[in-house]
Amino acid sequence: MQLMLAPVNAPYFNGADLLISADCAPFATADFHREFLRDKTLLIGCPKLDRIEHYQSKLAEIFSLNDINSIEVLIMEVPCCSGLSRLVSTALAIAQKDIPTTVTRLSLRGEVIEKLVLEPGLV
Repeated sequence: MQLMLAPVNAPYFNGADLLISADCAPFATADFHREFLRDKTLLIGCPKLDRIEHYQSKLAEIFSLNDINSIEVLIMEVPCCSGLSRLVSTALAIAQKDIPTTVTRLSLRGEVIEKLVLEPGLV
């Protein structure tokens, strides 16, 4: 679901393994559903094209109001995508939640370049 349209409190968030993906990542990854989406709840957005202030407050509310098991942030290697992982980190800090979070960076061809585990409280 597009992050701009997602409700902040929905039953599918509770107990969810959340995948927060850059808009372009699924198009670069042929096996997106099998590799990243299986058994996860998806939110998509673009920090370059959308209102990041809205994303930050909405994510903080989602994190505060729901019992989320884990978060994976899926971004591309382009500079604008790193803003999505910063938004998630800041929203976690605002929500005062320590949810296990991984950032997966993809090449332009959809290959995993790196996978980073964010430490709780790291902004």
